[in-house]
Amino acid sequence: MTHSPSATLPKALGHIRVLDLSRVLAGPWCSQNLADLGADVIKIERPGNGDDTRAWGPPYAKDDEGRDTSEAAYYLSANRGKRSVTVDIASLDGQALLRDLVRHCDVVLENFKVGHLKRYGLDYDTLKGIRPDLVYCSITGFGQDGPYAHRAGYDFLIQGMGGLMSVTGERDDLPGGGPQKAGVALTDLMTGMYATVAVLAALTHRDRTGQGQHIDMALLDTQVAMLANMGSNYLNSGKPPKRWGNAHANIVPYQTFACADGHIIVATGNDGQYQKFVEAGGRPELANDARFATNPLRVQNRDTLVPMLAEMVMERGRDEWIDLLESVGVPCGPINDIGDVFANPQVKAREVAFELPHPTAGKVKLVRNPIRMSATPATSDKAPPLLGQHTDEVLGDVLGLGEAEIAALRGKGVV
Repeated sequence: MTHSPSATLPKALGHIRVLDLSRVLAGPWCSQNLADLGADVIKIERPGNGDDTRAWGPPYAKDDEGRDTSEAAYYLSANRGKRSVTVDIASLDGQALLRDLVRHCDVVLENFKVGHLKRYGLDYDTLKGIRPDLVYCSITGFGQDGPYAHRAGYDFLIQGMGGLMSVTGERDDLPGGGPQKAGVALTDLMTGMYATVAVLAALTHRDRTGQGQHIDMALLDTQVAMLANMGSNYLNSGKPPKRWGNAHANIVPYQTFACADGHIIVATGNDGQYQKFVEAGGRPELANDARFATNPLRVQNRDTLVPMLAEMVMERGRDEWIDLLESVGVPCGPINDIGDVFANPQVKAREVAFELPHPTAGKVKLVRNPIRMSATPATSDKAPPLLGQHTDEVLGDVLGLGEAEIAALRGKGVV
């Protein structure tokens, strides 16, 4: 459906302006969150090329006649609600222009290599001299210090270095076993989410104290943090966790099972749910077996129990199992492809997919922000911008430049 948020709804961050120097995914994911919450996000891009992800296609958005536009679907996923301004930051005039914009911004977001922006006078130490209460968020692969600080960091590399791939993928002793990256760039996305939290916390601190600060976000730090129970398992046992495929290291049964016509997920989080599962499957003796009475025992005897459960599940079809287990309160579900996801009645009811008007595609299909707030909804009425779409608008409205001044900058290739 076409999304038409009311212009009268208040915006949680309607008083905040963000100068977004980031590109690709982690930084833009953060700034898209801020834009959805109402911030005025000014996306700075290279003249002529823009954000790298503009070229990361196909697929591309299609126009009303089904033809590809120049807007890559990857770029569209992380840039709604922003205003695009093209500036050559390698030029002195471009650097001066950005410093002028900083005077009117609350937040600067960047993901350049450590020290790169200092040569342009766009680093935190320089900019806080212009605006002392500035919140400046840097996103890098490895952080602002340490032996790896100057290395480039990419999601795939960090998934491997940060341990995620060591616990993702099928068991080494089973067919297809081996390390596997996640299907989406989880490390980038989680870094963007943590960066969003950090920016909001820093803004709250600023509003109480008048003090700005520098936020140092690293993909590797984030990846290690999001190991969650796996990291804790290692720290408290001294044993590196291994891959379990679609099973769980600490809970049994909590995995996929093949059934008569497909696969289902069964996620028994406690002993009562396990007992209901096997009783529903006509195997009450497995509920009473001393080897499987508690979760720690089921984990210990996993290799004995799971083949019995697999045989039991194979006796029924997927939908029959889902109906049966839902009726007795055992968490379960199908394994959907992404087409199934957007056709799901719950996803449709929640209007997760929506459309926005777009200058070249007519309209673009997007995924709404999952934050639901009653008074200040997270939403957007602006599609991901065309390259430089708002250059004149921002330079005029924010900096007060006239048409002749903007034309002169454009003539020199600054914007």
